Amino acid sequence: MRFHERFNKILEVFLVAIMTILVLDVLWQVFSRYVLSSPSSFTDELAGYLLIWVSLFGAAYVTGRKEHLAIDIMLRKQKPARQKKIMFIIEIIIFLFAATVMVTGGIWLMYTRFVLEVKSAALQIPLGYVYIVLPLSGLIICYYSIYHIYLLLNKKV
Repeated sequence: MRFHERFNKILEVFLVAIMTILVLDVLWQVFSRYVLSSPSSFTDELAGYLLIWVSLFGAAYVTGRKEHLAIDIMLRKQKPARQKKIMFIIEIIIFLFAATVMVTGGIWLMYTRFVLEVKSAALQIPLGYVYIVLPLSGLIICYYSIYHIYLLLNKKV
C-alpha cells in the first residue's frame, strides 16, 4: 500500500475516533441532564472542540479524496488540456490558502493562546491545544495539494 493510501486510512480512522468520542460526549450530556437531572459541566465545551476538530480534519480528508463540494459545470465544458490548467490553478490556490491562512495563521493563533495562557472555561485546558488543529489540517491540505499537482504534471489525472 502506498504512503498516500496509508495516510488516507490513518486520517479516516482518526476521524471515526473523534466522531465516536463526540457522539458519546453528547449522549452523556443528554443522559446526565434528563436522567440524572445533573448536567455535566464539561460536555458542551468538549462537544464544541471535537466538532471543530472533526470539521477541519474532515475538510482535509475530503480535499485529499477530491470529494469536497465543488461547482464544476464550467470546468467540465472545457477541453481536457484546459481542464488540466484550470485544475492546476485551483490546486495552487488551495495550497496558498492552506499555507497562509491555516498553517501560518493557525500557528500564530495557537502560539498566542499558549503565550497568553488562555484556558478553556470548563475543561481548563490551554486553548492552544484546541487551535493546533488549524496548522495540522492546513499541512494535510498542503500535502494533498502537492500530491494532486504531482498527479496533474505526470498525466495521472
